[in-house]
Parts: sequence; structure tokens; C-alpha cells
Amino acid sequence: MRGADTAPAVAGPVAGTWPLVRLLLRRDRIRLPVWLLGITAVTGASANAVVGFYDTPAKRAGYAATVQDSAVSRLFGGIPRDADTMGGIISIEVTAVAAVAAAFMVIFLVVRHTRGEEESGRAELLRATVVGRHAALTATLLVAVGASAVLGALLAAILLTAGVSVDAAVLFGAGMVGTGLVFTAVAAVVAQLAGRARRALGLASGVVLVAFLVRGYGAIDETWWTWASPFGWQDELRPFGDEARWWPLGVSLLTAAVVGALAAWLAAHRDFGAGLLAERPGSARGSASLGTSVGLAWRQQRGLWLSWVVGLVVLGATFGGMSREVRTMIASNPEIAEVVLGAIDDVVLGYLAYVVNFTGVVVGAYAVVSALRMRHEEAGGQTELVLATGVSRLRWMLGWVVVTWGATVSVLALAGLATGLTYGLVDDDLGQVDDLFRATLATAPAALLLASVVALLHGWLPRWAAWAWLPVVWAGIQAYLGDLLDFPEWVRGLSPYHHLALLPAEELALTPALVQLGIAVVLTAVGVVGLLRRDLG
Repeated sequence: MRGADTAPAVAGPVAGTWPLVRLLLRRDRIRLPVWLLGITAVTGASANAVVGFYDTPAKRAGYAATVQDSAVSRLFGGIPRDADTMGGIISIEVTAVAAVAAAFMVIFLVVRHTRGEEESGRAELLRATVVGRHAALTATLLVAVGASAVLGALLAAILLTAGVSVDAAVLFGAGMVGTGLVFTAVAAVVAQLAGRARRALGLASGVVLVAFLVRGYGAIDETWWTWASPFGWQDELRPFGDEARWWPLGVSLLTAAVVGALAAWLAAHRDFGAGLLAERPGSARGSASLGTSVGLAWRQQRGLWLSWVVGLVVLGATFGGMSREVRTMIASNPEIAEVVLGAIDDVVLGYLAYVVNFTGVVVGAYAVVSALRMRHEEAGGQTELVLATGVSRLRWMLGWVVVTWGATVSVLALAGLATGLTYGLVDDDLGQVDDLFRATLATAPAALLLASVVALLHGWLPRWAAWAWLPVVWAGIQAYLGDLLDFPEWVRGLSPYHHLALLPAEELALTPALVQLGIAVVLTAVGVVGLLRRDLG
């Protein structure tokens, strides 16, 4: 008898880590390069556009004079150090976008491969093999760390094309690595706390928002609050000036190590498949509305809707409250006026048109997130359970479409109301509330068109539904950097928002709005036909 000799060995806590790393890289072989190359391309294009735009000492001096006393610039761009130099302007213009994008890249990666895998049940299948308890978390952290390192190297390399010195480019890239590591650890912690991937993403996104606002608050008065945010640590490297320093990078690395260790400890002290934050129990009796496809879809969407409403109302109120300062800031710098206003002559109307367009793009992102819930429900098996009750595929999908469209319009309405109300209070003209409310609602056709792309892909190519993010990303680049990058007209036209009137600075143009609504209806209908004809899964 050799039973004792043939008994399987107990797997160590990180056994199977490297095979899992290879599996993760294979699964993200498209998604991860898109993130890396997209962030790099936007950063490089922005840096080179700054070099071409502020090409004289007079322009750089005007820029410095404008941003030095501007709370708006400090909130979004940080403390304006060396703002009269090319490197300083590049830092102010590109750091925030690159850092926030890097944070979201690793957050989506970590949550997807930790909490998302447990929620789907795939992680349990892996653990049935010779895979250690902490192998999945370890593999995910290794991939996220590697992605952050690659991003830092790419950003350093792309900045060299803008004429940045090697030392400055390397320090900037290293800072982005540090930012990625911190939010990798943050995502790992919230993945242990939340019981569902959606909740984990919401918590991690909230941390990003708070960190960004704390950094901005500290930058306005140059207080210690800057040091309370990972984004502030990136700024404190000061890579493009004469005071460049490496030691703030140590703060990022130490924080990442401590928070990462906390994530590992939490993972070891919770039940597999469960989060440490208990899910709120549902009602003993469901409401009558849950018996309808629309009611069920709304029940699953209302938390997402509420979180976006809060965020966009705060954003709208912030934009509206800044209108008075923007009048002074833009009027004093013709170069910034050219970027923000384009061909619009009125300073405030041009700013408000920019705000309305930007808000519309953000709500377009919400529309895509909302519509993608259809894919998540089907992939998770919940759709089959609903259809087993006698609900038709047509009713099921139309329920989600109705909720997505209605929620998108309501988010736009509330964001526009917040912008108009704060602008009216600051400018002592509440008559502007209705104008901004209508202007923001007028971007609804573009947002609904983006949602219809999800419906089309979900109906025919469900595994490709996530590609609906591409037009959203492009619309965001066009809204935020389009005039600075000076795209050709046909390239600008790839964004649906480009075809809408720039309200309230221009007159409402019904034709492009109606055309976009018509296209959205057609794409959605084609998507429904696709769902009716294909197998689920």
C-alpha cells in the first residue's frame, strides 16, 4: 500500500501564479494594448500640440499670467510651476489626463480579474485545480504592475518626441508608474471589500474622484492637501522644472506597498466569493414593477443611475460656478480663448457651450455603461433565468433600452439644471437656467446614438460589445482636446457631438439631432433583430 506516497501535495498559497499571469495576458491581449497605446497617443498628441501652439515667449508668458491666479486651472492642472516654460505648460496640460487614465486602466484590470472572476464563478473553477489561495490576486497584481511599468516607459518615450529632456521624460514616466501602483493596490482592497464587481468599480472610481478633488483643492491655495492625494505626489516630482526631485516617488511606492499588503491580509480573512462589506438584504416581497421587464431593468440600474447623477450634478455645479472667473481668465489670454471658444466670439457663451458639450460626452459614457449591463446580465446567466419565466427576448431587450434611454435623458436634465442654477446664482441671472437646461438636453441624440451602438453589437456580436467604448473615447478626445490638436474636419466629424449645434452659443439645429435620433432607433432595432436570431451566451 502506497496511499500516503501517492496523495496529492497541498498547493502553496501562490502556486500557479505564473500560469495565471499568462492566462490574464492572453485574455487581455486586446484590451490592455488599447489602454496603453490610447493613453500614450493622447498624451503625445497633447504634448506636441502644446509645443506647436505656445511657440513664442510671449504666448508662454501670457499662459503663465492666466493660470497663475486661476482657481479653474489649478483645480484641473495643479500648481502652475514653471508655467512660462514649455515643460511647465506640458505638465499642466497633460499630467491630470494621463494620471487619471492610468488609474482607471489598473482599476478596471484588477477588479475584472479578482472580484469579477469570483462573481462569475470562473475563479472557483480555477481553485479546484492546483492553484493557491492567493495566486489569482498575486497574478493580477503582477500584470497591473507590469502594465503600469510599460505605460510609464511609453509615456517617457512619447514625451521625447515633443522635445522634452530625457531626465524630465523619465521622471514623468516614473511618476505615472507610481500612480498606477497606488491605484492597483486601491483596486485590490476594494475588490476584497465589495461583494460585486460593479460595487468595487464604484468604490474605486469614488477614490479616484476624491483624490483628484483633494489634489485640486490643495493646488488652489498651495496647501498640504496636495500631499494627501496620489495625483499630488505626481505633481510634486516637478519633472519639467529646475526643482525636479525623485523622492516623492517613494511616497507612492510606500503607499502602494502598504495598501497592497492590506489587500493581501483582507483576502486571507474573508470567505471566498464574499465581500467584507455585507450586501444590503432585499425586501421580503418584491414590488409589482419587478414583474415587468422595464421595472426589473430599472431595479438593476438605479444604483448606477444615482451615482452618476450625484457626480454629474457636482460637475455641473462646479462648471456653472466658475463662469465669472472664466470670463476674466479667457479675456486675458487670447490663446486659451482660441482653444476653448473656437469661432465663438462671446466669452461666456463660448465657455458654456464647451461645458455643455463636455457634459454631453460624459453622459454619453454613462449611456454606454448602462447599455452594457445587457451584456453583463446575459454573460452572467441572469438573462436565461428571466426568459425562463415567459418573458420574450423582445420584451427583455426593449426593457433595457427604455431604461437606458430614459435614464440618460434624466441624467442630462439634472446636470443641465445644476449647471444653469449655479451659473444663474453666480451671475445673478436665473433666466439662464432654462437656456442651459435646454442646451444640455439637446446633446441627448448623440448620447443615445452611442447607446445604440451597444445595442447593435450586443444583438449580433455580443463578445464585441465593449468596443462601443471606442466612439466614446474619441468623442471625449474631441471635446477636451479637439481644438488644441486641430484635427481635420472629417476627423472631427467622427464624433456625433461635432454635428450638433454648440448651444447656447448657437441656434438649435433640428436636422442633425433628428438624423442622429433616427440612426439610434435603426441601430437599436437591428440589434434587437440580432438578439432574436442568435443563441444566448
